Amino acid sequence: MLKYTECSKKQKNDESQRSTGESVDTTEENGETSEFHKLAGKRVYLSDCLACDRCVSEEESRRISQQNQKELFRILNLNKKCDTSKHKVLVASLCPQSLPYFAVKLNLCIPEATKKLCSFLKSLGFRHVFDATLAADFSILESQKEFVERYRQRNQDQQALPMFTSACPGWIRYAERVLGSQVTPHICTAKSPQQIMGSLVKDYFAKQQGLAPDKLYHVVVAPCFDKKLEALREEFYSSLQDSQDVDCVLTSGEIIHLMEQRNVSVEDLESTPLDHVFGDTEEADFARHDGSGAEGSLEHIFKFSAKELFGVEVEEIVYQSLKNRDFQEVTLQRDGEPLLQFAAVYGFRNIQNMIHKLKKGRFPYQLVEVLSCPGGCLNGKGQTESGKVDGALLQQMGEVYTSLPVQLPETSAQVHRLYSDWLQGPESQQTREALHTQYRPENPANSTADFKW
Repeated sequence: MLKYTECSKKQKNDESQRSTGESVDTTEENGETSEFHKLAGKRVYLSDCLACDRCVSEEESRRISQQNQKELFRILNLNKKCDTSKHKVLVASLCPQSLPYFAVKLNLCIPEATKKLCSFLKSLGFRHVFDATLAADFSILESQKEFVERYRQRNQDQQALPMFTSACPGWIRYAERVLGSQVTPHICTAKSPQQIMGSLVKDYFAKQQGLAPDKLYHVVVAPCFDKKLEALREEFYSSLQDSQDVDCVLTSGEIIHLMEQRNVSVEDLESTPLDHVFGDTEEADFARHDGSGAEGSLEHIFKFSAKELFGVEVEEIVYQSLKNRDFQEVTLQRDGEPLLQFAAVYGFRNIQNMIHKLKKGRFPYQLVEVLSCPGGCLNGKGQTESGKVDGALLQQMGEVYTSLPVQLPETSAQVHRLYSDWLQGPESQQTREALHTQYRPENPANSTADFKW
């Protein structure tokens, strides 16, 4: 039986906290606002207790506490001391939402900032540094395929629609712990990009290198503290190999703080190209997904579904803001009748508005992209120094991100090659096992919400 620690961010009035959403006291978390390592030392990472059941298990707390630079340097120091047969090969994967943050902080364009970051990580002892945009490609492709399948099954399966996206661990935690069994079947089964990257590194790449998965130490650089908790999910651990798909998550801010600690001069860093999972030496091109916020799943799924289901080519998506700019919808119409209605819902206050719509039976959407941070993943708590929305920083990150060319996941030669070489085809059992998972209520008996789909 798991024991639980009392949440350090518990409010005087729990119902008030849940209804007001974003208005959570962050004094304790902020401390010295520029020191991200102090945030990493806290027990609770769930977007200001978005999904908090007023507890995190003691085991989770212990393991989260190991996901920091101290643990990284423990592994690096062991490599220096122990026999080479016991060395860990360090691999870093960079989330696409982190790259604009480094570009702004280093005052460089994304390609050059990423090369400088790669140089810094390799100076620490990392052997390989990858761009996780490749994993995001897989996640989008699998999500859009699943949506079309669910749409076609909507009359036979009451749980087919709506479909909620699955990339945000804060949202997933909230759905599993609080909303329960009436919502979890509606969550897309595609793994998040982080965990697809974990499967790719610990399976395909490990085999390419002739290494057992436990010989690799895989670090993900992410914009969000919640990603640390996601990495600990039991379905992403192989007891047979004694290996976690992602061994450690460090936030973008923690990496910048580490550079500051070591007095790193950006000018002195070399421009080192990122590595390829195939071992190719040709320098990679940087590209982004459709949309302005570095997520891209809603835009890609909408355009793919419009063409696949209705034969409509959508050139440009026009959003309509509802209560605020973090609750927007997009509609595909024919002769004035809606064919598709999607929504983007960011931030806890808007998630609560969405839940209210569900309970009232006023929910016209077939797909909702749900993210727990206002402003989306670019505004993840791991790259906001004050713990609140930094409008200027968010705008700068958005601008440098949209400066990259758009590449459709379907056109990625790397994705096609991996579907063939790694997964034996897009429809194979290997694809299902490597790229998908299931989300289940943690306390089914406590699921009391009454939703009117």
